Amino acid sequence: MQFACVASYLNCVTHRHTDCRSPVVADECDRPDVRSHRLHDRLKKDNKRYFDRELSWLAFNERVLQEAESFETPLLERLKFLAIFSSNLDEFFRVRVASIRSLLRLKEKKLEKLGYNPQRLLLEIHQVVDRQQRRFGELFRNSLLPELRTNGIFLHVTGSSPEGADYFLRTFFANELAQHINPVLLEASKEPPFLKNGGLYLVVPLWPKEERNPIIATDPVHGLVEVPAEHTGRFVQVAREPGLRHFMFVDDILRYNLSEIFPFHDVGEAYEIKLTRDAELYIEDEFSVDLVEAVRKSLKKRETGVPTRLLFDQRIPYPVVTTIKDRLSLRAEDLVVGGFYHNFSDFFRFPDVGRSDLKFEPLPPLEHAVLTAASSVTDAARSRDHIIHLPYQSFDPVLRLIGESAARQDVTRVSIALYRVAPDSEVVRQLIEAAHRGKEVHAFVEVKARFDEQPNLDWARRMEDAGIKVNYSLPGIKVHAKLLLVESSDADVAYLSTGNFNEKTARLYTDHGMFTADPEITSEVALVFRMLEQPGFAPEFSTLLVAPAGLRSGFEHLVEHEIEAARGGKPASIVLKMNSLEDEGMIDLLYRASQSGVRTRLLVRGICRLIPGQQGLSDNIEATSIVDRFLEHARVYAFEGGGDNTMLLSSADWMSRNLDRRIEVAWPVKDPVIRTQIQQMLELQIRDTTKSRVIDRWQTNAFVSTKRASQARAQTDIYRMLAAKQHAPVPEEA
Repeated sequence: MQFACVASYLNCVTHRHTDCRSPVVADECDRPDVRSHRLHDRLKKDNKRYFDRELSWLAFNERVLQEAESFETPLLERLKFLAIFSSNLDEFFRVRVASIRSLLRLKEKKLEKLGYNPQRLLLEIHQVVDRQQRRFGELFRNSLLPELRTNGIFLHVTGSSPEGADYFLRTFFANELAQHINPVLLEASKEPPFLKNGGLYLVVPLWPKEERNPIIATDPVHGLVEVPAEHTGRFVQVAREPGLRHFMFVDDILRYNLSEIFPFHDVGEAYEIKLTRDAELYIEDEFSVDLVEAVRKSLKKRETGVPTRLLFDQRIPYPVVTTIKDRLSLRAEDLVVGGFYHNFSDFFRFPDVGRSDLKFEPLPPLEHAVLTAASSVTDAARSRDHIIHLPYQSFDPVLRLIGESAARQDVTRVSIALYRVAPDSEVVRQLIEAAHRGKEVHAFVEVKARFDEQPNLDWARRMEDAGIKVNYSLPGIKVHAKLLLVESSDADVAYLSTGNFNEKTARLYTDHGMFTADPEITSEVALVFRMLEQPGFAPEFSTLLVAPAGLRSGFEHLVEHEIEAARGGKPASIVLKMNSLEDEGMIDLLYRASQSGVRTRLLVRGICRLIPGQQGLSDNIEATSIVDRFLEHARVYAFEGGGDNTMLLSSADWMSRNLDRRIEVAWPVKDPVIRTQIQQMLELQIRDTTKSRVIDRWQTNAFVSTKRASQARAQTDIYRMLAAKQHAPVPEEA
């Protein structure tokens, strides 16, 4: 009997529907959950305008998996894409699946209002994830491991070890691991152990040794051992020969030494499990409590959140799965089949083997032709607008702007909105230096930036200690805008970005950051900061589009303008680049634009709920997604508008949360040189025939086909273009 996940199997067994080959086809069942499946089918028949958000995200993660599968991707980078896929999936279960699971208690009437059935959606998610995990495992075993061996890198798996490594394995265990091992028994009479979020554990069947206990148990008890990877690293070099390196998972070193861990038992084969917990911070009544203190308290509870997935070795016998489920008080839907190993995100930290030929050729950040040569970034921005394109160009001008503010006599105040900062943030250090030199510095810190709450709190405390005025999260809303304003007795200068003030991601994410002294923009950036400091202050904006009040309506106006232009026989087209397109209202408006003859081109990296190419609905809409060495993070919105040619950059995607429940900013690109440059970059992305996938009605993730003799690759081509514009030598490897 084949099931998408063990949860499906256990559901059928629990309800004694042993004749059901899959819950999906058990349409004649009167079970409540099957009735709910039929309800979901009924709802789906009436709703073919949008892809499901979660399944669309899984389609994006499949594109990441495709990069790991691609032979065009260097070998060690393919391992990193496996790590990205694994890390993405962990977060998906901790956040999205946990949220869906919370809806399982809804009654049928409420489900009808909801528009979908959570249980059926969870089943579909598990089916998709199961297929992807199978591809993942086959790729790792049948492609990556052999290719590593071909290159002299031996990663010994499934309990194997290099010949003659016995002494090393026992010595390493005794010296490095034994002190961190605290085995427990899963006994019904004892309190069940607590499993850490994301921790790796070996479940080991145990029988008392005959000489110690004359009564030989027919059924084993089960021991549980945590894998202490944080102390030693996940991968251990166990041998080295000329030109060859041998590594083992630290998990397998534990397997090798199980008799030392359980000296009074005969041990069976160990199986690996991993528990994922709900990562949401449930802050009660966040409109009235001290948010900072509430976040601090909630962070302590995150690691003890409700389980959302128990991933386990597919070889584990079902009775053992049932034992684990019962002893840890899990539910059937918590259980998901995995492979021999879990936590492939650890491949981010695979040991350096000194093989640059197995990595991407370096594309060092280019210097900005004007800003780098300028004696002052502040003065250069006052002369005209400038833009940096990350990570192709250096983030250094941002640091210089903050640094200059500390030294300039005319600067009176520096304001910044921080969402995610680097672990070793030079941005914050420069702000602290400005404060130490007597400048008035204001920092707004979003403490609800998921998974960065604690670092943000830590940096905020350091800034407060340095005399910086720190404002924290607003109740009921996140601040996602990326803004910096340097006020002075002369002209103010603003830096507005699609990405974070984060030097680390500035080397990995594609973003645009604009320096401007345009008073129409800087004056309204100042109003945004006043909003953050004075809750209840609600200014009107004429140049910036600011959520939650004016971003949606501003974009709606621009799309409506395209519709009017098309109906009037004028040129009408839209190019939208974003991370996610999820909001149904904006999607419906794009559908109406398509029906009016507006040609729309979408570049969407992640979630895309709009279904392109549907006759009579979205004939004039094409959508592609680029996944390559850099993470596509910029948001660009371009509207032809009968010749008006409006272009905006933003920190916001077209998601309901960005448009309605966050403070976001979109700003116009007025400078014709900058607008032309971004347009050229968009055209290169549209023409990509190497790393671009078609978003179609079936979410197949087919690569863009081409009949051209040469392939186009947007990220490399953009790098070349920017290098040529500044007359800089282009590295041969680019």
